[in-house]
Amino acid sequence: MLNGRTPSVKDVAAAAGVSLGTVSNVMNRPEVVSARTRERVERAMVELGFVRNESARQLRAGTSRALAYVMLDGTNPFFHDVAQGIELAAEDADLSLFICNSNSRAEREEAHLDRLLQQRVQGILITPVNPEAPYLDDLARRGVPLVIVDRRRGDESCCSVAVDDVHGGRVAIEHLVEQGHRRVAFVGGPESIGQVRERLQGAREVWAELGLPPDDLIHLATEALTVAEGRSAGERLAGLPARRRPTAAFCANDLLALGLLQQGIGTGRRVPDDLAIVGFDDIEFAAAAAVPLTSVRQPRQELGRAAAQLVLDEATNPAHEHQQLFFTPELVARASTRALPPRPRDV
Repeated sequence: MLNGRTPSVKDVAAAAGVSLGTVSNVMNRPEVVSARTRERVERAMVELGFVRNESARQLRAGTSRALAYVMLDGTNPFFHDVAQGIELAAEDADLSLFICNSNSRAEREEAHLDRLLQQRVQGILITPVNPEAPYLDDLARRGVPLVIVDRRRGDESCCSVAVDDVHGGRVAIEHLVEQGHRRVAFVGGPESIGQVRERLQGAREVWAELGLPPDDLIHLATEALTVAEGRSAGERLAGLPARRRPTAAFCANDLLALGLLQQGIGTGRRVPDDLAIVGFDDIEFAAAAAVPLTSVRQPRQELGRAAAQLVLDEATNPAHEHQQLFFTPELVARASTRALPPRPRDV
């Protein structure tokens, strides 16, 4: 501080014995300043405790040195892994990353977007509550670089990065059928979430193709994709008549699967002997569970990094063209699933 006030660029210039323009070049175009002069200016900055006014620089430049990611659910480790991939790409570009959590609330999401526009971020990545929301179109019309993450839109008005959730549902059910299961529960909801609908669609498709009775693929809907809802689904599943009770469950995400696993173990059910469980996402906790979970793995960090690269290209490349990237998930088998014992033959 200088006499109780924050040091200014003028103070730095006076202390270093250079012009204001030279100080500006040191901060913004250091390559055009001689090493000796640059060192003198930087030393003056340190001695005075000078901190550049980034807000003022943003106003002049029309943009900031930051990207932003609006995640859907801050309690789900999946989105933190995606954010880590975005942050790695931002770091490579010498940018900061703002992270916001909509908590699956559209009004909160829209408020975050309004504030990010005021911050003049270089680009916005978002896992939206509703990919077709009109305010996302407003961002595109304003020329804000925008990428939809882990969702897809009905048009190609912006870039998107997503996973083939139908394929994920197929491989989960194929695995359970290969293990000998013929009564399976799909645990997940609400179906307003696109991923839930598509994972259920994939499960039903392959179930029908294998010629299995439709009623033996039982849908246990949940209000959210949380551990608590997984425990609740486990209670409902245990309450089904023994002749209708599934021997396996495919959960729409790993949090549901972990809740189902907790409820099962807590009430004395053996996993996978009494109930085999498959999750989706393959978050870190899946492999570390009391019974390591079989899960459909999404390339979480890769999703984030690819999305960040797209938004950076839109922000800096005049020839940018929107792209819709589509990743294929793969099943990772662990101890929560295994083959049932052979059925006794009819005498």
